[in-house]
Amino acid sequence: MHPILANLKSARDLHTLSHAEMEQLAAEIRDVLCNLVTIRTAHFASNLGVVELCIALHSVFDFQRDRLIWDTGHQIYPHKLVTGRYDEFSTIRTKGGLMGYPNPHESDYDLFMTGHAGASVSTVLGLRSGDDLLGESDRQSVAVIGDGAFPSGIVYEAMNNAAGKKKLLVILNDNKMSICPRVGGVASYLDRLRTGPFYTGLKNEVVKTLNKVPLLGDPVERFLAQLKEGIKAGLHGGMLFEDLGFRYIGPIDGHDSGLLRRYLKRVATQDEPVLLHVVTEKGHGFKPAEADPVYFHTPPAFENRDGEAVPKASSGKKAYTHHISDAIAKQMRDNPRVTVMTAAMCQGNKLESVRAEFPERFFDTGICEGHTVAFAGGQAKAGLRPIVDIYSTFLQRSFDHIFQEVALQNLPVVFTMDRAGLTAADGPTHHGVFDIGYMRLFPNMIVMAPGDAHDVAPMLDFALKQESPTSLRYPKTSADQIERDTAPIELGKAEIIQWGADGTILCCGALLANCIGAAQLLKERLDLDIAVINARFVKPLDREILQRAVGETGFVVTVEEAALMTGFGSAVLEAANEMNLDTRRIKRLGIPDEFVTFAERSELLGDLGLDTEGIFTACKTQHEAVAPRFKAQDAGFPVDDS
Repeated sequence: MHPILANLKSARDLHTLSHAEMEQLAAEIRDVLCNLVTIRTAHFASNLGVVELCIALHSVFDFQRDRLIWDTGHQIYPHKLVTGRYDEFSTIRTKGGLMGYPNPHESDYDLFMTGHAGASVSTVLGLRSGDDLLGESDRQSVAVIGDGAFPSGIVYEAMNNAAGKKKLLVILNDNKMSICPRVGGVASYLDRLRTGPFYTGLKNEVVKTLNKVPLLGDPVERFLAQLKEGIKAGLHGGMLFEDLGFRYIGPIDGHDSGLLRRYLKRVATQDEPVLLHVVTEKGHGFKPAEADPVYFHTPPAFENRDGEAVPKASSGKKAYTHHISDAIAKQMRDNPRVTVMTAAMCQGNKLESVRAEFPERFFDTGICEGHTVAFAGGQAKAGLRPIVDIYSTFLQRSFDHIFQEVALQNLPVVFTMDRAGLTAADGPTHHGVFDIGYMRLFPNMIVMAPGDAHDVAPMLDFALKQESPTSLRYPKTSADQIERDTAPIELGKAEIIQWGADGTILCCGALLANCIGAAQLLKERLDLDIAVINARFVKPLDREILQRAVGETGFVVTVEEAALMTGFGSAVLEAANEMNLDTRRIKRLGIPDEFVTFAERSELLGDLGLDTEGIFTACKTQHEAVAPRFKAQDAGFPVDDS
């Protein structure tokens, strides 16, 4: 079915293919991609858009020796297919299979595990510098970065530092998109480069003429030189990059494989850093994805019926992301001072309807998380109530700005952290497991986590009424709706779901349903009465309920979908220590000190002991370890703690 792909043992085999065979290879890759999304959710449109570019790169360079970094590695699928992973490709984004991002453990062709945008130019410059210092200057260093990532500040820091480097190529993959259509001044600049009228023979002829202008002695010479350079600057696109020390070439058609190869061979000989501007189409080769590249960035699994994408049935359960976006919209209707901003994640955070209803109070800042947070700080200082809606793992990039521009100033910025917890098939680059640790350490910061759907809207309402910064974390999953008389949100107060004397499960966040299920199993199998507490707050922690749980029940097990180190359980132990409570009664469940792999969320929770059965087992073990000791102690018998 895919004769060329099936016979590729490494990307070096592309060097022997004819132009016609490369065209066939591109068609085979697109067929594989289309087949994949009939099985499972995967990054789709971005991969369709880089097929020819990927083939051209591997047919010109040898990336077993040369260096290649794909910025924002979700566009890595064609690269994996041509580097000998075709036979395994059907396993991508499944437990034990290929990662959906570059993975150095899979292949020497994958140098960095790149999941965040913007760092490729810096890392490839580091590789270039290292190779030069180690006497391997013949290696070519290539970074492929999208126009959506290009406004990131780190890109310009790297380009500023790259002047004078040889064999350094930055390919600007310009598809007019990040996930959503990209925004801002850099986007407008690239639009002008792409559509400017001077990419014609007229421009070339004018520049040729200017180059023939004789230069006379001073001061006429200086005047003519200045005039000449001024005219050339007006005609020549890419002057921003030229001024940073890069030779700008382009824009060229990113789907013309022959043209791409000719240009790549040409720039490989340059003795200066080169920026090659390549124009591609996100979703190229599949009409529905071309028409709607936002939806087809990571579409749900669908059937391809004669070129029409028909989604397969879903569970129908509303996700936390939707609950948050609905709550944001309501708050914006009720309060004209509420604003919302996101860093190029309007579609991912399900904010399209918010943007449409409140265009003047919706801000897409592009892939610039640090700027987003500082911007929000400015709005808050001016008297607005900004909501910063960013994935947990992406918000990490703005750590300093959370500190300096928000927490230190004690400004009422609300952080809604999507994808907080395990992000399933996206894997370790996207698991949002560190936010509790990096948010709770800042003075003035309130840290919260809804236990289910019923907590979401009241918690956001509470956050927007505070005079200090607050954060809400929630995972990429459907939201449970636990039937109960939901307690109101009060600062630092947990919610008692049920009480029991034999032990306490103290839950932080969306694993509450699993904790209730575990308590039911403990009752059914062991006849234990277990308290279940919806913590709601990490900071300030409900110390009253903690004291009661440790004092009145046999044990306490904390549960969180976050890193144990610095997480909710750590906060509980710290508080217990300060209150002189017996910490031997406390056991923590969460994510250990390791980067978690990729698989379905249910599989990961099972492996980590965070599913219902795992929580049951941990509670049973803790009961068996603790109960005899404290029964003996209560009866006045000596207890050996050695």
